[in-house]
Amino acid sequence: MKVYLAGPDVFLRDAHEVGRRKKDICAHYGLVGLFPLDTAIGTSPVADPGTPASLQIYRDCIAMMEAADAVIANLTPFRGPSADAGTIYELGFMAARGKICAGYSNLPETYMERVDHEPLLRDGRRIHVDRDGNGVEDFGLADNLMIVHGLDACGHSIQTPESAPADRWRDLALFEKCARWIARV
Repeated sequence: MKVYLAGPDVFLRDAHEVGRRKKDICAHYGLVGLFPLDTAIGTSPVADPGTPASLQIYRDCIAMMEAADAVIANLTPFRGPSADAGTIYELGFMAARGKICAGYSNLPETYMERVDHEPLLRDGRRIHVDRDGNGVEDFGLADNLMIVHGLDACGHSIQTPESAPADRWRDLALFEKCARWIARV
């Protein structure tokens, strides 16, 4: 079974090493990990001379996802209080195609705990608002309700740790838990 390895890991300084470790974990469970950096820009079957690099990367990732049977999404908040936007797109892409979906976050706090907010009384009820005065969802979930319940509906509930690991980007304990689950499906 081929598993697309989605996440902001591709932006890490040691992205190739992290990808190799994830692929090794997949192999341990009889899975083939497809890491987005496995294809060098311009060398994939969907490469087209003269096409902007960003579009080539997009096409390469789409081709990998189409070839995959499942996805493991690293939903650890990236550049803000929520999961990486590209990773969420990839997770939705895979879910829409009926592929097996699993996700994890290496931060234990709820979405609400990560968003800069303050309580406010509005129409006689207490709500939470961000610095722009917009409501912040308070459901005690690991991330936005669409991400969490989307995973519940099409795969494996989002995995979160009891406490944050020392290195949230390189600790692969929850990634391995997702791989083990996919191998049993």
